[in-house]
Amino acid sequence: MTKIINTEKAPAAIGPYVQAVDLGNLVLTSGQIPVNPATGEIPQDITAQARQSLENVKAIIEQAGLSVANIVKTTVFVKDLNDFATVNAEYERFFQENNHPHFPARSCVEVARLPKDVGIEIEAIAVK
Repeated sequence: MTKIINTEKAPAAIGPYVQAVDLGNLVLTSGQIPVNPATGEIPQDITAQARQSLENVKAIIEQAGLSVANIVKTTVFVKDLNDFATVNAEYERFFQENNHPHFPARSCVEVARLPKDVGIEIEAIAVK
């Protein structure tokens, strides 16, 4: 049975989708853009955008009763692949700070455009 995950600690969906679905043993998040859920603001700096997107993913995963350590796969969409090294450094910091036993599998792709013209969007899959 599919359970819908929703938290006010991450931005509300801006379209016809949910923040995440819990399939029992898997939690799949929708892509998270760097919108601060408390203020609605988007940081200008790509490092801050990466961190905010990851914090939004974390809030959703935690709402599902899991932790960052349960994340097994992420997909990172960036508007400019020249930002890869910067995003990668913040991504590494985030998973180390959240005591992930190892880094999750990951794909990173450059895209032409993202919602609200942000520089990054991140989605995750977590296992119970």
